[in-house]
Formats: sequence, C-alpha cells, structure tokens
Amino acid sequence: MGEIIGAALVSHVPTMVLPLEDRVELNEGKDISLIAGLQRLRTEVLDVLKPDVVIIFDTHFATLLEVVVAAHGRRSGLYTSDELPRGMRQVPYNLQGDPELAELIAAEANLAGTRSTPIDDPCLPIHYGTLNVARYLQGNEKWVTVSLCQTADTDDFLKFGQGLARAIEKLDRRVVLLASGSMSHRFWPLKELAKHEASDPRHIRTPEARAADMERLAWFEAGEHDKVIGTMDAFLAHAPEGRFGHYLMMAGALGGTACKAKGRLFSDYENATGTSQVHVWFDKPEGGWSAQA
Repeated sequence: MGEIIGAALVSHVPTMVLPLEDRVELNEGKDISLIAGLQRLRTEVLDVLKPDVVIIFDTHFATLLEVVVAAHGRRSGLYTSDELPRGMRQVPYNLQGDPELAELIAAEANLAGTRSTPIDDPCLPIHYGTLNVARYLQGNEKWVTVSLCQTADTDDFLKFGQGLARAIEKLDRRVVLLASGSMSHRFWPLKELAKHEASDPRHIRTPEARAADMERLAWFEAGEHDKVIGTMDAFLAHAPEGRFGHYLMMAGALGGTACKAKGRLFSDYENATGTSQVHVWFDKPEGGWSAQA
C-alpha cells in the first residue's frame, strides 16, 4: 500500500536558474532566497524521507480538454523555453518516470469525476515548471508531471487530487507531491517591468494581492486548508497562477478541507516582476493528513 509522505508549494521562477551575478544585479545586490530554500528542501527533507516518486503539478503544462499525466518511462533531452529563451536555453534534463503510476492516476481521476489521460508521446513538451524545480530537487526518485487544465474549476482540481490519492494507495510507492507555481500572479506591464525585478514584496503587483497571499500563508502555517479552499472565489480575483490548481490538486490528495497539515516556510515571500514566489513544505501529521499536526 502506497502513501503520500510529504507535500509542498514551490516556486519555479526563472530567476532561480540565472547566474549568481545576474541574480544579484537584479536584486539590489543580494541573492534571492528561493535557491537556498530548494537546496534545504533536498538535504533536510527529501534526503531524509527518500521518496520513490515525486509528482509535480506544473502550472506551465497547460492543457485544455483534460488533465494530462506524463506517462513516460524516461524524459531526456535539451530544453529551451519559448517564454524566456534568453535565460533558459538548451538545458539538459534526464527524468525517470513511472508509467504504471501515471496510468493508474489518470484512471482513478476519471472515476473521481475529473477527465484525465496518461500520455507517453516522446514529443510531448516538458516545461520549466518541472525542470527548474528538478534542477535543485532531483535525486534517484522517479518524477511524474501533471498538467493544469485551463478549463477546470476548483472542484475539478480537488476531485483529481482525490483520484490521485486513491491511485497511490493501490501501489507500493512513497510519494512526495509538489505544487509548482505562484500564489498571486499578475505581471507589471512591459514598460514598467525593469523597475520591479527585485525580490522585495513591495513590488508585488497590488497591495491587495500581497495581503491575500499573506492571509493564505498564515492559514498554511496554521494547517487551515479549509479556509484556503473555502475562499477560492475571493482569491481568484488576484489571479493565482493556474487558478491555483496546482495547490488544489495537491490539497485534494491530502484530504481537501479536512487537511490539517501545517506549512513550514523554506524561503522568504518574494516578488518576481509583480508575481509572488514562496516555498512552503507540509509535513504529514502523525495521525494522517486530516489529523492535527
């Protein structure tokens, strides 16, 4: 019987893969906290837990008619971002997958009520929402990427997570879930971008978005996932990345509104050209994901 042994909301911001001198120049003479945060997650958490599989919900893997689960035995090659080819070009990657788990996830998600398909097409693109995180967290475990369906609503994402949890229970896997994406996610206009590239949260696109993010970070730290899920309509006004589907699929797998896992910050809350960036790790409570930590 498999189990989810840990989960996290993680940033994949492109700044993380820039050379140090470029990061320091953009950030008022100091480095961002996100890289050290991922490095700590690897050494302090993943190296201790030793998961068999990492499942990553990638907000840049945007699908239309269903949630797609990457079902490849291995994905390898060179990656150049169409969004930011100047900073991410010909990046080598080599990720072992888990076709058996991917296919069962899609099957169970369909039974739970969210249309899902496993795809192992070797030409299926990979995205930096997966690769930027894997750059710092990849070890010997297998990696499975899940898409964000652009037409899905909150309940669709939660139901997918429920199906995913059932799939994991049926296989002998120790799994970590990573929700790869931002909280509030509005960029500054091109003419103003250069004035807002530093990580200081004063550069978040609006004060209201920053306040909404901070409210939810407090709920994460208190283990109050019911409040995060119950206020999604209000949060959508601040354009969370991927309609916050990356978090919602993860939360659905952890028990949805019953989840009581408390979050630990592994970075500062930072800006990236108007969008929010942060790493939050959720330990599995002793009595299970719905138990008080």
